[in-house]
Amino acid sequence: MVVIRLARGGAKKRPYYYVVVADSASPRDGRYIEQIGTFNPMLKKDDETRVKLELERCKYWLSVGAQPTDRVARLLDAAGLMKRTASNNPEKSKPKKKRLEREAAQAEKAAKAAEAAAAAAAAPASE
Repeated sequence: MVVIRLARGGAKKRPYYYVVVADSASPRDGRYIEQIGTFNPMLKKDDETRVKLELERCKYWLSVGAQPTDRVARLLDAAGLMKRTASNNPEKSKPKKKRLEREAAQAEKAAKAAEAAAAAAAAPASE
């Protein structure tokens, strides 16, 4: 399967990416079929040299079935070559089982403490 993805270049803490067309089995920074652009995330978002793409080659590779990664799809969407739908996974942000158990235990403990305080407040008043 052919993919369009980013291959990392640049120094430590100074990333620079090449937009490449590669076989999906090849390593991230390894062998690729063709380099079709660059991406420099260190530049400001409104800088025109932040993303450089060879639009004709991008169109060609998309037409023959190359699948872009999510980040590359964002870059291609900004360039107007493809339409990317925003992803939303509300299930991921829901609390998991352990947290629900912990919250239930805390609520139970708070209810017992409130009940004990109410009983303590009612006992002196009745005497």
